[in-house]
Amino acid sequence: MKKIVIFGNSASGKSTLAKTLCQQQGLAHLDLDTLAWQPESPPERCPLEQSQREILNFIHAEDCWVIEGCYSDLLSCAIDFSTEIIFMNIPISICIENARNRPWEPHKYTSKEQQDKNLDMLIQWISDYKTRSDTFSYASHEKLFDTYQGKKTMQTQNN
Repeated sequence: MKKIVIFGNSASGKSTLAKTLCQQQGLAHLDLDTLAWQPESPPERCPLEQSQREILNFIHAEDCWVIEGCYSDLLSCAIDFSTEIIFMNIPISICIENARNRPWEPHKYTSKEQQDKNLDMLIQWISDYKTRSDTFSYASHEKLFDTYQGKKTMQTQNN
């Protein structure tokens, strides 16, 4: 039974890879963006315990799955149940290009215009990936990858 966790920088291709794997292999898909944030403006994270409960509910409801996101604090909850991890360690320049070309994400934004208004902030966020020290950072993702004892892959380019 495949239970895959995918993580990396914003716009590294996590969702695209997850959707492809789900279509090809009949896996259930959980995008952590859908449960990490409260529906408020400005955005605010949901309580960690609430998001972790939702992840565990998904894991226990599905036999085979892909969970993807950039939240190390949430990924650590899922990783213990995984059979494989994939670290999307894509160059920052490619992530920025992906962000600029990203189609509208209705599960995150009420309109394409609202998404585009956020683009400059997102590009700055992507650019700071290797210098940040938060749960979304390269350092936290590298630690998840390095300490994982099962099957693991590091992708350094989008296919």
